[in-house]
Amino acid sequence: MASTADFRNGLVLDVDGTLWTIVYFQHVKPGKGGAFVRTKLKNVLGGRVVEKTFRGGEKVTTVRLLRRPVTYSYTDGQLYHFMDKETFELIPVSGELIGEDQLRYLKENMECEGLVHDDRVISVELPDFVELAVTQTDPGVRGDTAQGGTKPATLETGAVIQVPLFIEEGNVVRVDRREDKYLERA
Repeated sequence: MASTADFRNGLVLDVDGTLWTIVYFQHVKPGKGGAFVRTKLKNVLGGRVVEKTFRGGEKVTTVRLLRRPVTYSYTDGQLYHFMDKETFELIPVSGELIGEDQLRYLKENMECEGLVHDDRVISVELPDFVELAVTQTDPGVRGDTAQGGTKPATLETGAVIQVPLFIEEGNVVRVDRREDKYLERA
């Protein structure tokens, strides 16, 4: 149990049986009436963001989520199966839980992080930076631009990003998957 004075960004709360992460909070002391805390909470499983107000000093239940290394093994079309590196058991996770933006960069044998609650992996997060091979891109023509130009490139997972003109098919590139942005050649 914790009070509203213990709130900080990233703290995970159990509100009515649902896990929420504090994204933003603000202590408010109006001139008239009691103090309260205005928060933005993000659902750990669904990703939905809601606003909730707590009275000053209100007790809330905190939850501790652990991070455990997992490795992506395969998909059966509906579920994505990850192997827990500590217990060596296969963990099926739905694509909705992972998120469409992360699935574009998921490839076999990729090291990921599993969020664990009550000895059960409830969600999976990919690394922020991934290294993937370019499978298709147009040849870059020098002299087309005054500054450094870019062109679209399809990666081995099917994701399409903008890369510099000198990148060719077969090159391995490092990508920031959060921003869909090329960083460098690997």
